[in-house]
Amino acid sequence: MQQVTSDAFLRLVKIMDELRAQCPWDKKQTIQTLRQLTIEETYELVDAITDNDWSGIKEELGDILLHIVFYAKIGLEQNQFTLDEVINGVCEKLIYRHPHIYGDVKVNDEEDVKRNWEKLKIKSGKKSVLSGVPQSLPATIKAMRLQEKAKQVGFEWENKEQVWDKVEEEKQELFEAIATGDKNKMEDELGDVFFSLINFSRFLDIDAENALERTNKKFFNRFTMMEEEALKMGKSLSDMTLQEMDAVWDSIKRRQ
Repeated sequence: MQQVTSDAFLRLVKIMDELRAQCPWDKKQTIQTLRQLTIEETYELVDAITDNDWSGIKEELGDILLHIVFYAKIGLEQNQFTLDEVINGVCEKLIYRHPHIYGDVKVNDEEDVKRNWEKLKIKSGKKSVLSGVPQSLPATIKAMRLQEKAKQVGFEWENKEQVWDKVEEEKQELFEAIATGDKNKMEDELGDVFFSLINFSRFLDIDAENALERTNKKFFNRFTMMEEEALKMGKSLSDMTLQEMDAVWDSIKRRQ
């Protein structure tokens, strides 16, 4: 099994070398031109994971692996790093950050592992436990990561009831901001409500980003079905009253 995996990986590396040398498109690419494509591939993988589409996951993992090999090829051409250095670098990092496997550190559960991980990162030169959170992450995912990292140094609520109380507190502050008519305050307070709800989802052990995406997909499917139902009645949604649309929406919801 290991040999087959090694052969398959070397086959990909060989194909990348050939494409970089012979294909006009591949020869032209830089780390900057690949950046957006990599983001798109990552979101396609996320979509497949959300849909529990194993065939899609397999395909998108292949695309992302191609991008990794592509970046490594450009890194070699620019005399910056080699593919071996990329692989060995992450191997050394994993060994260093898992002293409970490769050393004599004892852990009781996954929370101990996470706390040790953050301590080792600080020891390695990170100035803050939050410094490893990419600035360009989508806001919902960033909030989840910030909260999770803060938890590792003990900055955490004791239970979900306390977190929900915070949600209610932030909601009240939002209503107070709405009463002032100050858009800036309203945006701040609405952000606090979102942040608190994401924190609550974490205490429920629910991925807030995935939960919202599931609702997005559900809304998309129901809305497009509503458009189809309207066409069957010889209407468009713009010709219907809100009450008529609500009736169709409720019918679709019951069927689902």
